[in-house]
Amino acid sequence: MSDEEVVDPKATMEVSCKPKCVRQLKDYQACTRRIEGDESGSKHCTGQYFDYWQCIDKCVAPKLFEKLK
Repeated sequence: MSDEEVVDPKATMEVSCKPKCVRQLKDYQACTRRIEGDESGSKHCTGQYFDYWQCIDKCVAPKLFEKLK
């Protein structure tokens, strides 16, 4: 067994996929700016957050599973 540390390829792939998900990121950022002053805590951007990460996951998945084969 080697002493080198194993690197998770998913993190690298996520970085390369982020440019493809700019619209979802901008939607999320716009939402966070909109609710910035909410003192009640009832407003949230969960949907936009999940949309952003779903876009990244959809981009990463085929590449990741190909690498794992």
